[in-house]
Amino acid sequence: MTIKEVSLKFNLSPDTLRYYERIGLIPPVPRSTGGNRDYDEESCNWVEFIKCMRSSGLPIEALIEYVHLYQQGDSTLDARLQLLKEQYELLNERITEMLATQKRLEGKIEHYTELCAVEMSSCGLSDGTNAMK
Repeated sequence: MTIKEVSLKFNLSPDTLRYYERIGLIPPVPRSTGGNRDYDEESCNWVEFIKCMRSSGLPIEALIEYVHLYQQGDSTLDARLQLLKEQYELLNERITEMLATQKRLEGKIEHYTELCAVEMSSCGLSDGTNAMK
């Protein structure tokens, strides 16, 4: 696949795809005989994986480390597992924090909904009557 096709498939700009490759976030993409990027299935799998992990908030540095470990082969299986476990725990912490924030927002929304309902009823607006009476 061309960079344009991959860009459209994963909703990432060609510049982002080049950047990901340049910094080692995805392994080097195979090239065509003309020197253009020719994304194969493995390359696309990496793009999909990185996009998923980034959208979940995993840091670029951790993902670059993971890619480097992967490229070193099976001798790094334990290190990759540990890195993924660490990121999993950090993600769980962020999820817990986000759920607490969501709960707090729900409370604020409920509070202001009640205030607005009281305000509307005291103005005679809740039943559709004209406030100018």
